[in-house]
Formats: sequence, structure tokens, C-alpha cells
Amino acid sequence: MSKLLLKGGRVIDPSQAMDLVADVLIEDGKIAAVEKDIAAADAECRDVTGKIVCPGLVDIHCHLREPGLERKETIATGSRAAAAGGFTTVMPMPNTSPVADSPASIRYVRDRAEEAGVVRVYPIGAITKGSEGKELSEMSAMADAGAVAFSDDGRPVLSSRIMRLAMEYSHITGLPLIAHEEDLALVDDGDMNEGYVSTVLGLRGNPAAAEETMIARDIILVRLTGARLHIAHVSTAHGVEMIRGAKAEGLPVTAEVTPHHLTMTEEAVRGYDTNTKVNPPLRTAADVEALIEGLKEGVIDCVATDHAPHTVEDKVVEYHFAANGISGFETALPVLWTELVKEGRLSESELIDRMSCQPARIMGLPAGSLAVGHDADVTVIDPDTILAVDKNSFYSKGKNTPYHGRLLSGWPVMTIVGGRAVMENRVVKES
Repeated sequence: MSKLLLKGGRVIDPSQAMDLVADVLIEDGKIAAVEKDIAAADAECRDVTGKIVCPGLVDIHCHLREPGLERKETIATGSRAAAAGGFTTVMPMPNTSPVADSPASIRYVRDRAEEAGVVRVYPIGAITKGSEGKELSEMSAMADAGAVAFSDDGRPVLSSRIMRLAMEYSHITGLPLIAHEEDLALVDDGDMNEGYVSTVLGLRGNPAAAEETMIARDIILVRLTGARLHIAHVSTAHGVEMIRGAKAEGLPVTAEVTPHHLTMTEEAVRGYDTNTKVNPPLRTAADVEALIEGLKEGVIDCVATDHAPHTVEDKVVEYHFAANGISGFETALPVLWTELVKEGRLSESELIDRMSCQPARIMGLPAGSLAVGHDADVTVIDPDTILAVDKNSFYSKGKNTPYHGRLLSGWPVMTIVGGRAVMENRVVKES
């Protein structure tokens, strides 16, 4: 009978409105007790005095690249990177090669995660076959195979008719659609946010309207169908306002925002660092302010990393030809702890809620809680130690980060999945 005792930490569990100094006893993979001064002589003990113990982080939106793009990432390397970042549960998008658009592909990801992963992996299935936006995928069959949501992430569903049908079918399954909101006709192959900075740099512009018009369309379709819609990586102030309005109307709309859209603006592109090239692009300071306020208010429900690892060859090219994305698992928590918690923009409890409890709630997963009897998925955070981001020490194959060299605090120091410490003192253990 395995037991692990975490002694003396500050236990923060927003799902129970809990914030106190206590011990956490884990027994046979479950939370057995959260109390002061637990005595368990037969338990393996860890002193976590001065550290924060919280429900394991949950990432609703990432890219593990397998199958077909293993040069960028694998389920094994990606799940190790997730563990290093304090994540116990991750949900990979289906834009693999081939696209995860069938029950067999969903089962493949689940089986590979069981074999090679160190964290819990719940696959997301494609909305349309090949994510081509022309014909619906086998949504019900994928749900039966273990898909937890549907998305053509990276490729918007441009046809309103197809999106309506997708919502109607997803409504039958009870699973949400995760929408990549982008009108490609307005983007017109743009490289960065359209505005003064793009003009000065001579880069093609991607206007905020390209995202906002699609958000507006899909909210209208939710009103028509009653389906659950989750809006991926919101990046604009007006997008936040439309989501606020949809929620006020009582529509089943949720949304996420990434760490980079919360902490960086278009000004970061001035050095032509291709690690700042993301989709949607980094926006203005006013957009960032609206995103932070929306996250604090709960209009934006959660944080998602959009972990997008790439090879060096994908990024060390001219800005226009560089791949979009940031390798985000291993920096998400300390970036937000430093930029938002330390700056007083979010409380510790609010950030943990948005990175654990809320994504678990949206996806209907048994995660995001330290309640007795729940699976012992736990993250331990050191709020004070300051470390520099070192991309060369990433567990991810993707070293593409704009945060390299940044001094950050709030690093995860232990990740526990099902009662087993898969990461301790920044070292991920073998599965």
C-alpha cells in the first residue's frame, strides 16, 4: 500500500475554496486526507514548507505532433515536457499527420500515451475529415473511442454550413467544439498584427477583425444550435467583449488565452525573432490589458499553453516563412506567476483556478481538485526561487521560445500523477 505525505505546504484548491497550511496524504493514488499535522509513519515524506500544493495543472490545448511529425515532438517527449511544467493532464490537438479524424487515430494516441507518456493524455478529434473543412469526421465514433472534444485547430472551419452541422452533431455527443477563429480571406497570409508596427517592420498584417468576425459567426451559430463552443486562444479586446456578451446571454460559450498573449505585445516582433511568430499574432498593449481583465473576471475561463514545438529549421528562416508557435509547456506557469501573480494582477488562487480547475470543468474531466477520494494529481510550486529560462534544458524537442534567458519565479518543483511523483526538483523520472 503506497503512501506519500506532503508536509507543511500552503494548500490552495480553488475547487473547494481552500487556502491553508496543511499536510496532504496520498494513498494508493488517491487523496486520502488534507489536514494539519498528519502522522503517517509508513508514508514516504516530502517537506514542502514554503511551497504551494495545488491540483495538478490541466492544459486544454497543446500539440504533441505524433503521429507523423515526430521530428518536432512525440507523445513521450511532450508528456515529459508537460510534467516538467507542472501539468498532470494535457489534451493534444488533432493536427498530426495523418489528422486525428477517426476512432482508430484517437485510440492510437490513447494507446501511445499509455505506453510512452508520463502524464494523462486525452486526445481531441478533428471536426472535419483531414481538417479540410469539407466533410464532417466520425464525431460520435471518436467520442466513443475517447475523444474529449473536437477541433480543426490551425485550420478554421470556413463554411458556416459545415460549422452549423458540426455544432449539431457535437451537441448530440455532449462534447464541446474548440474553434480556431480566423477568417483566412482577411488574414491574407499575414505575419503579425496589422497596424503601425507591422507597417514599420514591412511585415504583412493580420487584422484583429479576422479573428473577431469568426467569433461573432460562431456565437450566432451557438444561439441557433445550443451546442457547446470553446473559443481557442482569444487575442483581441473586442473578442473578449463578444464572449462577455455571449455569457451574459446565457449561451454555452467558454474561452481560453495563452501565456504569450497575456505577457507579450506586437512590440516583441521588432527584432524579427521568429519565436514571436504565433497564430493568432501578438496584439497591442490594449488587447493584452483586456485579456488579463477578462481572465481575472472569468469571461475568459482558462489558460491554455498552445504548446507548439518546432524544429530549428522551422524557425531559423525569414519571418514570413517561419512556422507559427511557441514551445510552451515548460515556461507557462513561471511566466504567468512572474508577470501576473507577482505584479498583483491575479492572485495565486485565481491563477491555479484558471490553469487547473476551470479547464478540467470545461472538459468534464476528473481533475482539478484535491478533494478526498479524487485522483492524486498534484503540482507543487516554489513561489520564491528565481531561475533563468534555458531552452537547451527543455525536455521538449521544441526549443522555440521567446523567453530564453528570462529570470522567472513560480517554478513547479514536483508533479504527481496518480500518486506517483513523475517530476521532482526539476527532474522528470522515467515512465
